[in-house]
Amino acid sequence: MTGRNIQKYGQHFLISPRVINDIVDAAEVLKAENLVEIGPGQGALTQEFIRRERTGFTVVEIDPEMVAFLEKNLPSAAQIQIVQDNFLQFDMSKLPALPTQFVSNLPYIDAAEILGKVLAWPHFKTAVFMFQKEQAQKITAKPGEKGYGTLSVLSQLRARVSIICNVGRGCFNPPPKVESRVLAFEKITVPNHFEAVACMVQTAFLHRRKTLLNALSLGGYNTSKIACALEQCGLILTVRPEELSPTQFVTLANLI
Repeated sequence: MTGRNIQKYGQHFLISPRVINDIVDAAEVLKAENLVEIGPGQGALTQEFIRRERTGFTVVEIDPEMVAFLEKNLPSAAQIQIVQDNFLQFDMSKLPALPTQFVSNLPYIDAAEILGKVLAWPHFKTAVFMFQKEQAQKITAKPGEKGYGTLSVLSQLRARVSIICNVGRGCFNPPPKVESRVLAFEKITVPNHFEAVACMVQTAFLHRRKTLLNALSLGGYNTSKIACALEQCGLILTVRPEELSPTQFVTLANLI
């Protein structure tokens, strides 16, 4: 694998047996009928799944050199379907319409977008993903905590999120400049009219330094309806977006 391509795809290959086992252990606990691994790289996780007799799953890899490496090194008996594609452009309808688990050491730059695509897929059941630690903290943040925002709310409204382990820089080759964290996601019942809720949440945090009333008003929502809804929720008019829980956003959106 050339240094040029590593830089091109932002690859940091996982080499820590402890972390590999932690991820696969978590995936086995949350096992679904179908498995998709995103960005397997040199196949560290893939090989561990195969060692544990999990076969017949799909891996989606963007790098043609890594695809060639996997085709050469994965045992044919494992019947792994190797797809060369950018997962963000990958047509999910090509996957079986079965409860599906996703696993990945996610590329940092696209992690939030990939997570959103996975959580939105109707057949998503569980996922075990590695993120940059700061981004993982945003995903799990509670109201009032540092980093709480759109990513926190929209993730927590679609999945039960738990922390699996922290991952140091030395667990990769080459080492990244940041620490990482592995999170697990389990599908929960998505609120009705989720797209409307998501739109409101995104609008609210677009002006996070303002009160929620002013932020939503600037986003085109009716000011008197917002004020009335806040009162019905038992919230003061000066409440800020970061003070509302995910379920409070749902209630507010339904009232408005």
